[in-house]
Amino acid sequence: MVLHLTPIQRQEIQAHAERTYPEECCGLLLGTLGLQGDRKIVTEVWATENVWSPEIEAVIGLFGDASDEMPLSKTHRYWIDPRDILQAQKYARDRNLDIIGIYHSHTDNPAIPSECDRAYAWSQYAYLIVAVHNGRATEMRNWCLNDYRQFEAEDVMATASVLA
Repeated sequence: MVLHLTPIQRQEIQAHAERTYPEECCGLLLGTLGLQGDRKIVTEVWATENVWSPEIEAVIGLFGDASDEMPLSKTHRYWIDPRDILQAQKYARDRNLDIIGIYHSHTDNPAIPSECDRAYAWSQYAYLIVAVHNGRATEMRNWCLNDYRQFEAEDVMATASVLA
């Protein structure tokens, strides 16, 4: 599977990540799946606010030992308000699009999914992670859950424009 992004979309995501540093940014990727099911084509980047809080953590909890992995703050956690997801779903549906993925940043850490990322991930979504070190986006990698609920790397391809 390959995730297709335009340079402008890539810049939007990186700018969002740099703007919110040292907190994690988050957002949704709207688009379509390729006719052969071999590519995810991003049509629009939907930036959201990171609404993670200790209260949300108390309600949703974590799986396993993920809570010991990183400090519990917006610098190492993100949460998208379900109302934002519903709004994006309606917007996408009205344009014959779908939510095909989620993006977020890792502050001063590599663009590799954490155990918390894996615990909350949904299959078939792209999970684009931007590493931000000292306020600058340095790396962008994409991941997808396999049938064993483990992340596998997916390619990210720059496209000149949104593919048909």
